[in-house]
Amino acid sequence: MASLSERIAAAADAVRARCKVVPDVAIILGTGLGRLASEVEDQVSIPYAEVPGFSDTTLEGHAGRFVAGSYAGRPVIVMDGRYHLYEGFSLDQVVLPVRVSRALGARTLVVSNAAGGLNPLHEVGDIVIIDDHIGLFGPNVLMGENDDRVGPRFPDMSRPYDPELVARAEAAALAEGVRAHRGVYVWVTGPSLETRAEYRMLRLLGADVVGMSTVPEVIAAVHCGMRVLGFSVITDRCLPDALEPAKIETIIAVADSSGAKLARVIRRVVSGL
Repeated sequence: MASLSERIAAAADAVRARCKVVPDVAIILGTGLGRLASEVEDQVSIPYAEVPGFSDTTLEGHAGRFVAGSYAGRPVIVMDGRYHLYEGFSLDQVVLPVRVSRALGARTLVVSNAAGGLNPLHEVGDIVIIDDHIGLFGPNVLMGENDDRVGPRFPDMSRPYDPELVARAEAAALAEGVRAHRGVYVWVTGPSLETRAEYRMLRLLGADVVGMSTVPEVIAAVHCGMRVLGFSVITDRCLPDALEPAKIETIIAVADSSGAKLARVIRRVVSGL
């Protein structure tokens, strides 16, 4: 069986055969945030299913493709859609796009997601700039044999989100007039949404937003030496004492409507790198 580094190399070679872009920045687009991909200039689109080791995505709002080209004056590779553990994919599959992006040359990862808001001071449609996360409720993507050619056995996670990039994102949001907050993201595996008791617990732990992605990808990115910047779009309020039943259609609609302002912030950050 091929090693992890060999599987990454095979996928990266397949992408290089279709596209000559050497990216500086990799960008993951979460639920409802795919519009940024249309802003990539001179783009080459490569469906995931045509890359060795990859599969089709299964969710609405996740196109399931790499988009490579120029964005905000920088060479980028955009992951238009992602895999989730709850879809039945393994954690290795969930993070393979990140690892391949690093193998192609990207040193910075910008990751976005749609998330539920746990902080009562935050509103639906606000942007949260992630400055830390809680990932204790699911398996760690680095479990099992470590491939030292990919990264170290015990990567340090004291600053998974680069402080300089977080500060740049705050400045970009201010310049764009976008309401944004620093916050802590907590990963749960899903796909069921949380109970009131679970929301109350997550808030007591210090989480500001909750979602079903991002943390495995960030751990993999740090493992392979990437700087990380993360964003959440608050699509619904998860306040246990005023909880309303969530509608997935509404969550997707809010993420889609907020995508334009998040794209402005990301563009400003990327252009300044």
